[in-house]
Amino acid sequence: MSNPQLIFTLASCVFFMALVGWISWLKSRGVAGTSDGYFLAGRGLGATFIAGSLLLTNLSAEQLIGLNGSAYGYNMSSMGWEVTAAIATIAMALIFLPKYLAGAFTTLPQFLGDRFDPQVRRMSVVLFMLGYGCVTIPSVLYSGSVAVLLLFDVPGLTGLEYFPALSATVVTVGVIGAIYAIFGGLRAVAVSDTLNGVGLLIIGVAVPVFGLIALGDGDFGAGLTRLGTEHPEKLSAIGDANAPTPFGTLFTGMVFANLFYWCTNQYVIQRTLGAQSLAEGQKGVLFSGFFKIMVPFMMMLPGVIAFHLYGPGLGSIDEAYPRLIRDVLPVYMSGFFLAVLLGAVFSSFNSLLNSAATLFALDVYGPARGNKAGDAELVRVAKIASVVIALLSFAAAPLLYFAEDGLWQIIRIFTGFYNIPTVVIVIVGLFTARVPALGAKIVIVFHVTAYGLLRFVFAEEATLHFLHQYAILFVIEVAIMLVCGWLRPRETPWQFTRNQQVDLTPWPYARPLAVTLASSVVAIYLVFSPIGVASPDGPGAMFAVLIGALVAGNAVQWAAALSRRRKVA
Repeated sequence: MSNPQLIFTLASCVFFMALVGWISWLKSRGVAGTSDGYFLAGRGLGATFIAGSLLLTNLSAEQLIGLNGSAYGYNMSSMGWEVTAAIATIAMALIFLPKYLAGAFTTLPQFLGDRFDPQVRRMSVVLFMLGYGCVTIPSVLYSGSVAVLLLFDVPGLTGLEYFPALSATVVTVGVIGAIYAIFGGLRAVAVSDTLNGVGLLIIGVAVPVFGLIALGDGDFGAGLTRLGTEHPEKLSAIGDANAPTPFGTLFTGMVFANLFYWCTNQYVIQRTLGAQSLAEGQKGVLFSGFFKIMVPFMMMLPGVIAFHLYGPGLGSIDEAYPRLIRDVLPVYMSGFFLAVLLGAVFSSFNSLLNSAATLFALDVYGPARGNKAGDAELVRVAKIASVVIALLSFAAAPLLYFAEDGLWQIIRIFTGFYNIPTVVIVIVGLFTARVPALGAKIVIVFHVTAYGLLRFVFAEEATLHFLHQYAILFVIEVAIMLVCGWLRPRETPWQFTRNQQVDLTPWPYARPLAVTLASSVVAIYLVFSPIGVASPDGPGAMFAVLIGALVAGNAVQWAAALSRRRKVA
């Protein structure tokens, strides 16, 4: 990249990021002065901001680099992590969100304290804070900074050695993200996420289009034909036992991993807890599910295109997307792309930072003060906690460079320590009345012990895929809680305490849209399957029949839903 091109890229990047920051400030000023305003955006988030923030909170540099790298090196099987998440968004919209909003909860541990006891609340906070602080926040900063280094050759541009360049990038990205989280609260995070989400969608469409044009030597149609006829096996999402994501795992541990992430993970669900009404929350959550359906096209097809352009000879599969960006993206879009990439990175970072500060202020500091701390004090403590956590993450993130080969393994291992027990306790807590706090405590201790043994002591013997292990542990831990409820039931059944602060009227089209979303998941798998585009002969009659049946079924159920709506009106 020449000096004029570099100056243009950096100037346009600064312009787009400043524009996002200015609009976020306009939309969030005066909201973050109270605890509800700072932690839940004044319970005033609409569907657009919820969907946009969920999208950018979830998608970051590790998806851009990792998913495209997986498609380049293997096939489309890793889209399972993204596409099947749409099913979890349905569960969130129809089952979990109505309960959360009816109780006006600010944090998940707050709900667990209400359902079980303060000790369970404290134990869940410890799990979240250790998971976020020790691994998730530093790894987001590290992976995002590495992506920037790969895409724009920061060491070469600055003359710094790799590690100092990495450290400088970590601090730059972290400071920008922390500004939104510390000074603007959740609303500033949600607004900036939504604006960056629009940019991500633009880039997500532009990159495969430019890639196909390059693949077809200037002809988009020729590139598309080549993509579908050469190496069609690369377009298959039906992974075998050796694939990064075997197809069978979609029906075992993947279900519970997605339920945890989309229905019980504090830093994801916090923006839904700030919904201005149940209807707006349901719209936002379901719309985010449709964005997840688009991920294979935006974040995996470029990897397949890179395979066709460069062959299997790249030094690392993670080089596929950065190489494609450098080769096909026009210079006039480079600054915009850098702004979107940084926006995606610090979106995940500031969401984690805001949620970690929320947990500390409301579930640690507040109870320690006997719940006597006022709004101003809680917000001040949250800002101080955000600064401390950010500084610690700035110090920890570059150190992951020295464990680079094990980064993804570390993330996976530590997430496994708290995802399954959390979703078990929440589900059993919501749908039973007699299971005591003892059951939740036993499950937390059992899971941490059992999972630690599986990962560190019996790793060579426990060769079952870790997602299958998730499913087995889930079943065992649900059984533990139910047995505790049978042997040592609560003296009085738990009763859900309503604390309605927003309109809880459901969105009338939530259920039919949920059916369409679930049908879309099935359709995407049909498209990227041996009877779809992964077939050497292309989609055949069976594909047409199955897609036609899905379309017809949805048309019937929407006609019925609209008819019922007209009768009610």
